[in-house]
Amino acid sequence: MALLESDVPIQEVVTTDPEKAKALESEVRAKMLDMLADEEMTIEAIHEELARRGEEKAETTVRHHVNILKDVDMVEIARLEEAGGGTRKFYKSNTRIFSYDLPDDADEMLSPAQTTAIKELASLVDTLYAEHGDEIEAVAREMKPCDYCETQHYEEFVLRELLDHSLIELSEDGTSDDLLLID
Repeated sequence: MALLESDVPIQEVVTTDPEKAKALESEVRAKMLDMLADEEMTIEAIHEELARRGEEKAETTVRHHVNILKDVDMVEIARLEEAGGGTRKFYKSNTRIFSYDLPDDADEMLSPAQTTAIKELASLVDTLYAEHGDEIEAVAREMKPCDYCETQHYEEFVLRELLDHSLIELSEDGTSDDLLLID
């Protein structure tokens, strides 16, 4: 006889590759991504901003953390400048981290919006499969298995990545800012 039996639905999905997840284990690297999402910075500038945020790190340590983020393609060199016989590198993040908790009553407040989103997304998924199902399935077939997952949800992952990349593009070209009335 079970003392407790409960249906536990999936409430959150985290999609990232294991190397990026490992890189994000450091709070300092998460702060760097946040800083570099809005402006390009040199190692020296990153060092100074981290100190301002309460993270006293040696410049060599900052460089090490930037290199880890670069190695997993979360940070890129955005600009090079000549500087006193050398080259100054400016880094920028190509990754935005959202690390928030919704208010306790958010599920209740957003329930009507979620109903609309489910209906619209179901229609969108139908359209995507009708028009691009072969491509979605081809990409899913070429994916490597997850090292620690028994069940593989390749097509779901491809759809989530497709939607995520589309939302990013809307954000980057300013479309979502216009829709959301963001300054």
